[in-house]
Amino acid sequence: MSLHTPKEIAQLAIQAGVAKSHASISSLIILGFMAGAFIATGFLLDVHVINSLPADWGSFGGFLGAAVFPVGLILTILAGGELLTGNMMTLPVAWFARRISGYSVLRNWFWVTIANFLGSIAIAWFFGHMLAMTEGDYLKKTLAIANAKVHADFLHAFISGIGCNWLVCLAVWLAFASKDVVGKIFAMWFPVMAFVAIGFQHVVANMFIIPAAIFAGQMSWAEYLPNFVAVFLGNAVGGAVFVGLAYFLAFRPDSRAAKHCAINNPLPFVERQKAISFPVTFTRYDLL
Repeated sequence: MSLHTPKEIAQLAIQAGVAKSHASISSLIILGFMAGAFIATGFLLDVHVINSLPADWGSFGGFLGAAVFPVGLILTILAGGELLTGNMMTLPVAWFARRISGYSVLRNWFWVTIANFLGSIAIAWFFGHMLAMTEGDYLKKTLAIANAKVHADFLHAFISGIGCNWLVCLAVWLAFASKDVVGKIFAMWFPVMAFVAIGFQHVVANMFIIPAAIFAGQMSWAEYLPNFVAVFLGNAVGGAVFVGLAYFLAFRPDSRAAKHCAINNPLPFVERQKAISFPVTFTRYDLL
């Protein structure tokens, strides 16, 4: 098969969470910075595509912008990066499996949050502000997006965050399913495009677009903080509960779903790993 079964994906997600829990702080900072910069670059591309299209294209222009946004997650997964929103699924699922401690989850989230923020605001400052890629002709669109995010009340931002990371973590989950690069790209593309087109809030993407508006002098850090808290919590619930916990409960050894998978795929998971060679896959999973 060219795909891993859902039960195998659950095992791979747990393995990824365990690997991440052992990463050094320097590794988390470097890979987290890269992931933040990648997501910001995808958002920057989104803004430029939308801004270059005729206004009368309406929502179709927004759809085209959403269609290019996934480049950020694709770079993170394939090139290597530590992305907070993806880690909100992989670390908790390893914790649910009792393979890592709660401290390991919080340690990873803490350092990756800082690193993602640094990477995102670096793109916002150097490309967005200094090169005027989110200002000048692009300022109107930048402000429209940023204002919509910060002016959402806490509950709406929280629920939007849940919807966002439900889709983003499904994209990561589907990336585990594929054994080849093309399959991973297609698997990630559509869930990410969906969350952007819908308008859900992503805590790392917001680390780019809202500071871009702040650097343009149109917004304050005080306005950003409540949004950060609400979206962070919503993303955590979306990833840890709606994907991580849901699939952990579905595919733990004593569940009916796991037994159903075992009947249809009788060869034990460990033996299947020995029978199938995919060296690059496990290397990449450590970086999801």
